Amino acid sequence: MEVTRIDYLKNFLQDKKQLITIVVHANPDGDAIGSALGLYAWMTDHGFSRVYVVAPNPYASFLHWMPGNDHVIVAEEDKNQALELISTAKLLICLDFNGMGRTGELEEHMKASMAAKIMIDHHPDPANDFDLVISDTGVSSTAELLYECLAGLSGQEAISLAVAQCLYAGIVTDTGSFSYGCNSPRTYEIVARLIEKGVDGAHIHRLIYSTYSEDRMRLLGFCLSDKLKVVKEADTAYISLSENELMRFNHREGDTEGIVNYALNIENIRLAALFTEKEDYVKVSLRSIGDLDANEFARSHFNGGGHKNAAGGKSFASLQDTLANFEILVKKESF
Repeated sequence: MEVTRIDYLKNFLQDKKQLITIVVHANPDGDAIGSALGLYAWMTDHGFSRVYVVAPNPYASFLHWMPGNDHVIVAEEDKNQALELISTAKLLICLDFNGMGRTGELEEHMKASMAAKIMIDHHPDPANDFDLVISDTGVSSTAELLYECLAGLSGQEAISLAVAQCLYAGIVTDTGSFSYGCNSPRTYEIVARLIEKGVDGAHIHRLIYSTYSEDRMRLLGFCLSDKLKVVKEADTAYISLSENELMRFNHREGDTEGIVNYALNIENIRLAALFTEKEDYVKVSLRSIGDLDANEFARSHFNGGGHKNAAGGKSFASLQDTLANFEILVKKESF
């Protein structure tokens, strides 16, 4: 981490009594929540007295074990409080997203806020909506980048177990348990430092990946047995789920997390997709292998983006039309 960026960050954090609101992106994942709660714990440890975390909407229950989870304000559940914390904040710290549009219905309120705005993120193409941008696409996760920030601010010895647990969760989820996006030795050095703090990696892995409800497990089985489609000529596989199918399995937020990766595990498949029907749009999750750029594919065709091998977006066509269009697109693409 460059000393100058740490110095700039320190300048924004001089007043420990200012109202600070930490904001994550819509449909927050483990990296977003882990980073937010890791930062919340660090600030609490270091005497910041008015710190809050706002998430645009609910997130998966397998992330609720993290220290500080009870302090997260979910805007869909308490809109007035969330908007007040955004509008009256002196400092907004935006984690794991590269532009205000990623905060869903909070976007206009985020832009209108008179607070100073800091972005800490690892996605490409950061927007110019921030007073300080700390962005690095070369790291595994925002949690890894945040570790570098916190270690630069206070020294790694001042990182508590609660902070370490949250950051570890962010790294492990955004790398698929260290199966992608983690080829840098520095990632493993940081993980080692977190384990030195007392993190039980095996226990956290169980909390995240081994707490499926019966409904979620049956949904996974249904996806693989009935909904998986392979487009061999395009080295592509995809799964789609309608609203009715989700209701059939009592879908809860987070139940489809990771399902797209099963499609990518098929031999010779280079692009995998999961299409999930929502009330007003179809959510698109993309995963790819090697040089196949899922980020560019999502940007070009699905109003989205992300990383080279993991991206997402939205389709505003019907589910059936979205699937038909997807098949046309992947057959045209030169993979």
